[in-house]
Amino acid sequence: MRIGNLTTLIYVTKGDKCLFIRKTRSGDMNLDKWLGIGGHFETDETPEECVLRELKEEAGIASDDIKDFAYRGLVTFLSSEYPSEYMHVFTASLPEDYELPHKDCDEGELAWVSLDEISGLPVWEGDKIMFDYLFSRTPRRFFTMKFRYEGDVLAYHEEKEYL
Repeated sequence: MRIGNLTTLIYVTKGDKCLFIRKTRSGDMNLDKWLGIGGHFETDETPEECVLRELKEEAGIASDDIKDFAYRGLVTFLSSEYPSEYMHVFTASLPEDYELPHKDCDEGELAWVSLDEISGLPVWEGDKIMFDYLFSRTPRRFFTMKFRYEGDVLAYHEEKEYL
């Protein structure tokens, strides 16, 4: 029995900005949506190995460059149109003077976005709920979330926080 896709996401901050990718690949379920950096697991990878590989592949950022690397949560994404997805969510930061390597990304367009503006981006509605856990001024603990979508509309969600 197939249980769905295993994926990772990392939200990397630099000062008051966060690195996002606007997905531009035709046929991608996230086309024209803004997401953290991430992707699908390869055989025998841990969540940490997967997200650090994706960060290097998509943004050119090496694991040695980041600090405050943290496993923050697990999101179950259910959809009437797409396969189930289980997303392992991480955060990290970069020094304020860090410059992204000049690298084209075949997944989409990379951009630094002010944390004050991320809720206005074209994102999945559930991501806005997750952003509160990731970027609120009050540190949040490890979380799990379940989002059920009917088309692009968030039909149901639940969230839990753990010590």
